[in-house]
Amino acid sequence: MAETFLYLTLGTNDLARATRFYDAALAPLGLVRRATEPTEIGYGLPNDRRTRLWITLPFDGKPATVGNGSMPALVAASQQAVRDFHAAALANCGSDEGAPGLRPYGPAFFAAYVRDPDGNKLSAVHEG
Repeated sequence: MAETFLYLTLGTNDLARATRFYDAALAPLGLVRRATEPTEIGYGLPNDRRTRLWITLPFDGKPATVGNGSMPALVAASQQAVRDFHAAALANCGSDEGAPGLRPYGPAFFAAYVRDPDGNKLSAVHEG
């Protein structure tokens, strides 16, 4: 299957805080930090040659802001991985936007929704 996205970036105003949050929240989804730079961190699957999710201080030097209506949905290998993502996010300065559970988007669409410490909305989804 052809790749749809090369990568996705989310802004942060505190890279150290974002690193703690994303290291913990993405681990249950099998994503690892693949890059650590002075102004950004990047995550991807261990066996992927690309870093697919970047958390970055804005290039223009202005404060990062939240995109209203923006939300990356990340694939989870199981319902438990969705639960673990949600719990890790909340334990690392994230906030709840929807507890783990089935959603009306399909018969097996199991998802959780959180906001990172900067207010970016994320979801983890298992369809199985």
